[in-house]
Amino acid sequence: MSNQTHVQSMDTVGLSITPRPRLKMRLPTMMAICIGLVIVQGSMISATQGIGIGGMSFIAAMIAALALAQFNAMSFAELSLMFPQEGTLATYTQKAIGHFPAIVAVFAGYVVVAILAVPVEMFLVDGMLAQLFPGMLPDKVVPLLILGVLTITNLVGADVFARVQNLLAFVLVSALILVGLTAITGLSQTHPDLAGQAVDWSFNGVWDGSFIGLIALAMWMMVGVEFICPMINEVQQPRKNIPRAMHLSLLFIFLIFLAFAYGASLYLSRDALVESPLPYLDYVHAVFGKSGLVIATVMALAATCSTINTVLASVPRMLHGMAMQKQAFPQLKAVNRFDAPWAAIVMLSVCTAVSYFIFEIDALIVLVIAATTSWLLAYIVAHIDVIVLRQRLPKQARPYRTPFYPWPQIIGIVSMLYVALNNSPDPSMTRMVYIITGSILLIISLIAAFWVKFYMKRGLFEPDID
Repeated sequence: MSNQTHVQSMDTVGLSITPRPRLKMRLPTMMAICIGLVIVQGSMISATQGIGIGGMSFIAAMIAALALAQFNAMSFAELSLMFPQEGTLATYTQKAIGHFPAIVAVFAGYVVVAILAVPVEMFLVDGMLAQLFPGMLPDKVVPLLILGVLTITNLVGADVFARVQNLLAFVLVSALILVGLTAITGLSQTHPDLAGQAVDWSFNGVWDGSFIGLIALAMWMMVGVEFICPMINEVQQPRKNIPRAMHLSLLFIFLIFLAFAYGASLYLSRDALVESPLPYLDYVHAVFGKSGLVIATVMALAATCSTINTVLASVPRMLHGMAMQKQAFPQLKAVNRFDAPWAAIVMLSVCTAVSYFIFEIDALIVLVIAATTSWLLAYIVAHIDVIVLRQRLPKQARPYRTPFYPWPQIIGIVSMLYVALNNSPDPSMTRMVYIITGSILLIISLIAAFWVKFYMKRGLFEPDID
């Protein structure tokens, strides 16, 4: 687990912390945060549907998505270690291209996504529990209890959060590996003769380049490891462990999903994988029989709890850091005796609960696709930050320097634009997604412009290089 250290008075995203004994997170916990945020029920659906759609072409798309995700991690590693006392995209961006894009990038790329995406995970858990215990549990109550309990554990501080996250990530990863390896080896149920069309394992889509059209779908299985960066002052040896945690986590995530997706192709036909609303549930049932529902529910619970836990640990620290820089409401500066940004945690938890109540899951899924498109904006901004700061602050200490600079940033910017333009699994949904994404960005941009101009009294693109 963690060994005990002594934290000197420091600035955590601009926060002055009274010196006291603290348990700092080690590499395994940091990887648990990265993996627990990325592996959600939505990514499990992407993996199973993607292998059904493309087969070998989807594997090629996964490899491409892994490379792009590693490029994203490189930019965040370089930026976070350049400014280790702040640790948020807002800080890097305000120093590179100004406060206005900083506010837009964080609110559009992280805050809105969290408020809309977490309720989807809660809805899916509620549905799974309703199947496992029909008529026994009241609607929406259990997910709200989960949100409440994890809000409390995050309010108690990073030490408790780390223990909870380690457990959740262990359960989640163990369940996914168990399903994948059991399916590949056929230990539980022998591989069936598939009634429908089998997954296409030819290399035709690789040779003709059509796999590129699947990169957008594969990319959703690789985003989110940068959530470790706002916790930079909660971890051991950040100079070494921040880059290592992100890079290793992405590799493990790729291998876990590779085994999970390949195993699915051995038990379900292409149509079953593509057309099912919850293909991973059908998959686990085919591998384990009736007991598969229990295993799938454990996976769903672990994925949802891990996601909520990580979001409540990371996003409030982003908001707290922004408040310290006058980029958000000053009330979000508040911390409790555990040095947890309690006001930001409570605000995010309440907003998530409200979203869970006022939206239905069908509406939320469209909203999430739209919001996560703006998440890609955050990656583009991070790449731009690296390029600008290399020119503007060439003598700034960089404990981590992006290999082969600037190619990872250039390729990353172009690729994120491509993924954003191919963000919807259903072409008929694309127009609605773009309208919603545009509306989200417009509203946030108007508020941010007003805030920077009249509250902060700064130029919109005036960099803060102090």
